[in-house]
Amino acid sequence: MRKQVELYESSGGKEGYLLDGTDMPCVLFTHIGVKSGALRKTPVMRVEVDGAYVLIGSMGGQPQNPAWVANLRASPDITLRDREQVFEMTVREVDDPAEREKLWAAAVAAYTDYDAYQAKTDRVIPVFVAEQR
Repeated sequence: MRKQVELYESSGGKEGYLLDGTDMPCVLFTHIGVKSGALRKTPVMRVEVDGAYVLIGSMGGQPQNPAWVANLRASPDITLRDREQVFEMTVREVDDPAEREKLWAAAVAAYTDYDAYQAKTDRVIPVFVAEQR
């Protein structure tokens, strides 16, 4: 993941924006570690809905959330890179069932494995939406 992040950033978003070995695009978001206070950079699948970005805390269907979920819950302001565009955004966790269903469907349309990941775990996979500040 580190090499992908470095390539994505060093190329200004012209390289490293595809999930390794696929033709599926990713976005890169920068956030603050809740425990360390350090900047963290995380690539996730690109899911854009009506000018907002959907971030899915799947961790491949593992029993625990990825660390970045706690980071976003504690500090919701992020920077998001979508190839050559960079946005200052605020995230919120989606709790409304109808909104969550719409955003989950968009995420699955972008990356069908999300449904399989949800089936693998007992936890409800967190869904966040990032909107421009």
